[in-house]
Amino acid sequence: MSEQPRVEIYTKTDCPYCEKAKDLFDSKGVEYEEYNVTGDDELFEEMVERADGRQTAPEVFIDDELIGGWDETSALNETGDLDEKLGIEDDESDGVEHRKLIITGTGIAGLTAAIYAGRANNDPLVIEGDEPGGQLTLTTDVANYPGFPDGIGGPELVNNMKEQARQFGAELKNGIVESVDADTRPFRVDLANGDSYTADAVIVASGASARTLGIPGEDELMGYGLSTCATCDGAFFRGEDMLVVGGGDAAMEEATFLTKFADTVYLVHRREEFRAEDYWIDRVEEKVEDGEMEIMKNTELLEIHGSQDEGVDNVTLVENEQGHPTDRLDDPETNEFEFDVGAVFLAIGHTPNTEYLGGTGVKLNDEGYLRTQGGVGGGQTETDVPGLFGAGDVVDYHYQQAVTAAGMGSKAALDADEYLDNLERAESTAGTETAAADD
Repeated sequence: MSEQPRVEIYTKTDCPYCEKAKDLFDSKGVEYEEYNVTGDDELFEEMVERADGRQTAPEVFIDDELIGGWDETSALNETGDLDEKLGIEDDESDGVEHRKLIITGTGIAGLTAAIYAGRANNDPLVIEGDEPGGQLTLTTDVANYPGFPDGIGGPELVNNMKEQARQFGAELKNGIVESVDADTRPFRVDLANGDSYTADAVIVASGASARTLGIPGEDELMGYGLSTCATCDGAFFRGEDMLVVGGGDAAMEEATFLTKFADTVYLVHRREEFRAEDYWIDRVEEKVEDGEMEIMKNTELLEIHGSQDEGVDNVTLVENEQGHPTDRLDDPETNEFEFDVGAVFLAIGHTPNTEYLGGTGVKLNDEGYLRTQGGVGGGQTETDVPGLFGAGDVVDYHYQQAVTAAGMGSKAALDADEYLDNLERAESTAGTETAAADD
């Protein structure tokens, strides 16, 4: 590495994406200066000014050049441009390293698989992906994971599991899998930064990513009052009216969290009935009774208005008592109106991260979730491609719980271990037969 440039990271307390950014630079052995803006108005204003008006954390600078937030920093890392800016030389040879087992993703499923695979002496290489730690790093309080009667923070649980996986011999590598070639054996796994590996088996645990609406104003205002992470950015809009879009557990949790900072939280849902658990519905109803929250059912977000200089100013909503009002824009009973809020948070579900599996022969359902064998006995996590296994939210479109992801991760590691054992025996038998034939 050449002389290191100056790296600065503006962060805030309880910011999962800030932790991801710091973990990324830590993994590269790069020193950085951290400025925590929580409770420091002067430092916060400095960050906003240097970040061209952005009010979200983290904000990363290299030699006074604005790199941006986690998305921008991760994208540069994906292409290898971040290493170039950091002066990190590429010392890797043209050879392709072989591993017995590669695991894609470091969410609960991937890390559990890594723990079990490490204990089985399969020396797993775990590729972190563009959302290291998975969705649980966006959860400030995990109250239903067994063994923690007082709850545990999502980032803390993930970091504990990473350390446990390393203790059993797993290697964690920052990177994004671009493709998996299943036409030959061993598998070939190519990363976006140009690194390549071969592997005898692959466990797909790449999870799912937050969805957006694709509405006017969304691209322009993402990071300027529009966010998909309430725990990351909610405190930046203290005293504002805030809008949360969604009707599941995540939306309820984020809306409840935001009542710590908001004047009023408005929960917008396109139907009459919620998808969330009764626990979260009860929590929200308590907040409504306390005057901290209002529910807007049969309502959808149509457009977000504002600017990068001033943030979100207001939104356009549309409502129809039959629900799904954007499907009924021509209905005279549909009401379109402007609504003043200072921040918008999207919590509308996730899309499984399976794009890199194209061409492998795996089967997906209509929403892109990976299909596994299921059933009883061994091999439940195997896909339609022998040697390729699936676990966690990339497979599970129904339960989507940390504990079920952990269970699937352990099953995938056990299935992979059995597959690798059978593969080794087959190769040993073939070698013996060849030797006998030579005699």
